[in-house]
Amino acid sequence: MSSDKQQDSLNLADLGSALSAEDRAGLVDALKNKLQSLAGKHTDVLETLSPAVRKRVEVLREVQSQHDELEAKFFEERAALEAKYQKLYEPLYTKRYEIVNGVVEVEGIKDESPEETGSEDKASEEKGVPGFWLAAMKANEVLTEEIQERDEEALKYLKDIKWCRIEDPKGFKLEFFFNPNPFFKNAVLTKTYHMIDEDEPILEKAIGTEIEWYPGKCLTQKILKKKPKKGSKNAKPITKTEDCESFFNFFKPPQVPDDDADIDEETAEELQGQMEVDYDIGSTIKDKIIPHAVSWFTGEAVEGDELEIEDEDEDDEEDEEEEEEEEDDDEDDEDEDEDEEDQTKTKKSATGQKKSGGEQAQRPAECKQQ
Repeated sequence: MSSDKQQDSLNLADLGSALSAEDRAGLVDALKNKLQSLAGKHTDVLETLSPAVRKRVEVLREVQSQHDELEAKFFEERAALEAKYQKLYEPLYTKRYEIVNGVVEVEGIKDESPEETGSEDKASEEKGVPGFWLAAMKANEVLTEEIQERDEEALKYLKDIKWCRIEDPKGFKLEFFFNPNPFFKNAVLTKTYHMIDEDEPILEKAIGTEIEWYPGKCLTQKILKKKPKKGSKNAKPITKTEDCESFFNFFKPPQVPDDDADIDEETAEELQGQMEVDYDIGSTIKDKIIPHAVSWFTGEAVEGDELEIEDEDEDDEEDEEEEEEEEDDDEDDEDEDEDEEDQTKTKKSATGQKKSGGEQAQRPAECKQQ
């Protein structure tokens, strides 16, 4: 009961404490400055209006200003509310981490000796939930395209994923915690997203950890060996290193040049596409995988996603059926019009034949020639 009272005490009146008074004032001032700049740009438009219409528009601008002040408060309270619940989620994430990694054992499972299980190896493999995060990520359609078969052994050492907001600059950071492994030295790999506008959102840039690979273990590159040409003095094979697809390329995101003039339009579009894909992967991990990892592991989250997709497909099918019905109706109308035209032509032809019947009887030879 005491814990419930403590949670209830965290009402919306206290949420403002999550943001400083300076931050709140800055948010409102930024909004007002934006409105003032927009007002300057639209002065010419107001001058073209009649005095009566201009007066009405001025009142509408006051209404808009009131709306924008409320919107600023909404963003403020939403950020505070999110911060509140992130704190409430934390104990649950800790418990999940402990069970997944075998730090604690759940009730109802006895510690069995190797003799009882029949195999010492089997007993050690069943500690916690092996391959939990790998399975959870592979179940997601966005992430499974990024995870290559050669990545899987390394991702089995992944023991937790966390995220947190960053304030200066605005954005968020992902943290991937690994057990000691034969692939790289890093215990933690991070990916940070800097946002121009967090509410839109507009991505400014992304920064990833430089992975310290052990010799010969780099998963983002592959070594190609070519046999030397016949007659060559060098008998050793020629080795060449090439970049290859890997989930771990996620930690080496596309970089935006400091000077936009350095890239052409085609390169800029390609870079924008790469940044959108990169952000999509990061936001999927933050918004879907971390909070619902268990459901992704069991496959329940996949079923939910499929239901949403099916609903969208059904809507598309209904729209297509309606369009087909409209097309069929148009075709029927066209057929009716053609039938009417044919009937009219038949009547005219019959009338013409009656009128020219005598003439045609007198000129049978000409008809044959025609």
